[in-house]
Amino acid sequence: MRANKDHINIYPDLYLCIEKYFTRYLAAECNASKHTIRSYRDTWMHFLEYMKECNHIGVEKLKLEQLDKDTVLHFLDWLQTKFKNSSATRNLRLASIKSFCNFMVYEDPVHISQWVEIVRIRPHKSKSDDIRYLTVEGMELLFKQIPTDTKQGRRDMTMLYTLYNLALRASELTHLTPSCIRISRPYIATILGKGAKKRIVPVDDTLYKIIYQYMDEFQLNTSGRTEHWLFSNCYGGILTDTGIRYIINKYADMARKDNPNLIPMNIGPHDFRRSRAMHWLEAGIDIFYIKDLLGHVSVDTTQRYARADSKMKRKALEEAYIDIGIEEPNEKSWTKDPKLMKYLKGLSKQ
Repeated sequence: MRANKDHINIYPDLYLCIEKYFTRYLAAECNASKHTIRSYRDTWMHFLEYMKECNHIGVEKLKLEQLDKDTVLHFLDWLQTKFKNSSATRNLRLASIKSFCNFMVYEDPVHISQWVEIVRIRPHKSKSDDIRYLTVEGMELLFKQIPTDTKQGRRDMTMLYTLYNLALRASELTHLTPSCIRISRPYIATILGKGAKKRIVPVDDTLYKIIYQYMDEFQLNTSGRTEHWLFSNCYGGILTDTGIRYIINKYADMARKDNPNLIPMNIGPHDFRRSRAMHWLEAGIDIFYIKDLLGHVSVDTTQRYARADSKMKRKALEEAYIDIGIEEPNEKSWTKDPKLMKYLKGLSKQ
């Protein structure tokens, strides 16, 4: 009887489960995109870092039995404390872990209660109307920090202005190639969005000139290089979200010294996308056009920007309120492992 209990308590090998999850389940069965795989990989990289830093458990000693509900909750709290993750980012990390646990339900049904308990963790509720973005003045200040008298500076300017001007997701920017930009009028960019869906975004004359000069300087408009990454890292490989974030914050830190009120802390690529969407809205562009430009499936997603804009306008009106002696009514208004680490890093190259 003792032998049977010991057998029940045996867990599968962590490394083999992760490898099977990424290669067979995500890639083969789910046909997940490279961006999704990289995102889920990053979650595991952070989790390994958390276990070593907070629980003093290195990758070589980590076991599946240590992945339980309390550990996951503490890990998510750690992400928000250390990296200032928003509720939305926290929920994305949680979704990655839940996906793995759903896989483990079938891979290791003996411990199904452990996996189901994690799957049942509720995501954080976030205020959907609160959208962080830079004002036009804030964006102008940030771009003024980028030097255009150096090759590196011109590359950064082209990359960040493209990110903002076309309101791209980070993954959409990293997958741009010279062939995505039409070099005859009307200038357009073909964007590969979520779910491998393509959309067409107009390119204005200013952006086109900047991109064209950049491609000419970096010899990206020559034969044989039209399918090369438009923006690559220092090794010539594909950029990562972390790499883009580093470049953004290098200039954001400089701009914040001039005017800290205009530049929020910890700016990321998506803040550029939100900023452009809000600036479009403030310029009077129809919400349905903005939906198409952003590549949203439903206009309900885009309506968040309209609600946020209304809140900003209401706040501005309240701050500009002049008391002319009218009393308020009493009633309220009705409108109230080294091996494992190496393996995970290698997934981004697949």
